[in-house]
Amino acid sequence: MNKQQKNSKDDSNSINIDQKLIEEGTTQLSSEIQVLETWLRELDASDEADVEAVAARKSYNDMLRSRKEMLSTLAKQAKLQAVAAG
Repeated sequence: MNKQQKNSKDDSNSINIDQKLIEEGTTQLSSEIQVLETWLRELDASDEADVEAVAARKSYNDMLRSRKEMLSTLAKQAKLQAVAAG
């Protein structure tokens, strides 16, 4: 196997590993988003004047926004990987 073939094989393995990590990350983030959305719906039923509920709602909304941003970034990375593999 010459050096060019080896580099091509390494690139292919890297793309496969990266794609697997992207898929796993997407699954994990989607699961976390579902949990956070459930918690937020439960908090919506709580007393608006409850200081702890207000703090939790802010925290969960921040976490939700962060997870959605990460998911968007992973989706963009997945598209780049698909282009690189194609």
